[in-house]
Amino acid sequence: MAAAKDKWWFNLATKTVERGRQSGWRTRIGPYDTREEAQAALESAAERTAYWDEQDKREREEELWGEESEE
Repeated sequence: MAAAKDKWWFNLATKTVERGRQSGWRTRIGPYDTREEAQAALESAAERTAYWDEQDKREREEELWGEESEE
């Protein structure tokens, strides 16, 4: 496993990619193995959030449907 100094991070405050832990944990996301992965951090996070939101919606619909079928 690579050391933190060899990893890449995306700084949310400055919207820049950093190598190693240059900023505090509150303003960075990562770590990522490559600069490109860190650069795409916001897009990746948005995609994961959309996926999770869809999963939550499906679960709520299944729970609702199940409750309706019991009445």
